[in-house]
Amino acid sequence: MLCQLSINNYAIVRFLELDFRPGMTSITGETGAGKSIAIDALGLCLGNRSDASSVRPGAGKAEISARFSVDDIPLAKRWLEDNDLDAEHECILRRTINADGRSRAYINGNPVPLQQLKSLGQLLVGIHGQHAHHAMLKSEHQLTLLDSYANHKLLLENVAKSYQRYKQTQSELKRLQQSSLERIARKQLLQYQVEELDEFALQPGEFDEIEAEHKRLANGSALIENCQQGLYLLSEGEDANVESLLNKAVMLADELKDYDPELEIIGNMLNEALISVQESAAELQRYQSHLELDPEHFAQLEQRMSQAMQLARKHIVSPQELVAHHTKLKQELDAIDGDNSKLEGIEQELEASRQAYIAQAQKLSLSRSRYAKELDKLVTQSIKELNMPKGKFTIDVNFCEQTMSPLGSDSVEFLVTTNPGQPLQPISKVASGGELSRIGLGIQVITARKVSTPTLIFDEVDVGISGPTAAVVGRMLRQLGESTQVFCVTHLPQVAGNGHQHMFVNKANKGGQTETSMTSLDADQRIEELARLLGGDTITTNTLANAKELLQH
Repeated sequence: MLCQLSINNYAIVRFLELDFRPGMTSITGETGAGKSIAIDALGLCLGNRSDASSVRPGAGKAEISARFSVDDIPLAKRWLEDNDLDAEHECILRRTINADGRSRAYINGNPVPLQQLKSLGQLLVGIHGQHAHHAMLKSEHQLTLLDSYANHKLLLENVAKSYQRYKQTQSELKRLQQSSLERIARKQLLQYQVEELDEFALQPGEFDEIEAEHKRLANGSALIENCQQGLYLLSEGEDANVESLLNKAVMLADELKDYDPELEIIGNMLNEALISVQESAAELQRYQSHLELDPEHFAQLEQRMSQAMQLARKHIVSPQELVAHHTKLKQELDAIDGDNSKLEGIEQELEASRQAYIAQAQKLSLSRSRYAKELDKLVTQSIKELNMPKGKFTIDVNFCEQTMSPLGSDSVEFLVTTNPGQPLQPISKVASGGELSRIGLGIQVITARKVSTPTLIFDEVDVGISGPTAAVVGRMLRQLGESTQVFCVTHLPQVAGNGHQHMFVNKANKGGQTETSMTSLDADQRIEELARLLGGDTITTNTLANAKELLQH
């Protein structure tokens, strides 16, 4: 519950520090005194938008802080813990607004974004404004009121998640469809390129082999001539060759080692050289015997090498990169085929997500219909108590599978009849201003009983109500205050008299400046204020007696 509110230099308030208690607190004051100013200031602590006009003229900044007890608010305690902002038993919200319009927000002394302040504020306070009954004419607000009463948050979350999945799948399908024409054109090009490269069928490393063999055959005559000359020098020369010369040297070394054993090593080295020369000659002979000048094979090699180089230029790669490029193109073609398969799959996925959404939306619709019937009876009973004895209220919930939104597939309409014999019609067409106020107030009080918000504020919601009806409204709010902290800004004595406590708002001129103050009234002061509300500036014995009667609870 709200325990304390401190206001510094806000609008026409210089300084206010207000302590609050459980139950219903009535707030009254003269017209123009600023009865709603404390509520407006509290709204800033709850995350409402601010501007430079919030700062009292002449002041550098406005500062508002609100202290709440959170012992009995498990949702708020969990929120504070989840955001590492928890305190043991209380929570302090603070907002500062500079004269230039910039503002800062704090929770338990920690600076936070405004959205966090708003998120927590929704768990602490619910505000019902004087124009709430006008918003009730809108279908979307009617849906919100029904959902607030039903309090089926999990069903709403499931529908919202299902809707989000459906929209994401729909976006992916749209993306794939939009690129379909581009993929078709690209696929045709790739198919031609891959078929051409498939037909050529160049193997890994083949181009280097072709290039080497081509070079060898292109220089075949020179190879044969050089091989013959090499063999002549090594072993086949008639006059002299390396092998015969080495043989003579080996024989000479064999003779010399008999004279000096140290020369044996020379003989060994010459023997090794002789063996190497013989092996070289044999290898050269073998190479020469296999060396063929095949013009037809050479032409085939030249043609394949030429084709490889043409394809490489066509694809803007080197001939050595052609095989890897071929593989890359095939992979891209496979990927496009995969995208087409994915397109078919995502169409099925979209239908599956739509069915999943419909299933969740139907569960939500059934819950809405069940709570709508419950709310029908309660609101009908309430408006009868509020001087509409023949009134009847019904909520029409219609499910349409083709309508998809994060809030489900329902359209909700409030129907009412205020006179016997009249059919149920949309509330916007039937109810007068006063009737609308009473119906709206009844719905607000009933839905407020179901929500877990520990503090409720009713800001002049009794506009258009008077007499016995006002007394009923007062009793409704007092009954609500037995289980929830209720603040009610009102101009009706019948409502104000039902408060467990009473605060009076006064405006005065001090030192050439207007200031608003707010004080708690004792029993005698309450009687005087109720008498003022009853009779205006002239307070008589009768108005005082009537005021005392209003406080007899």
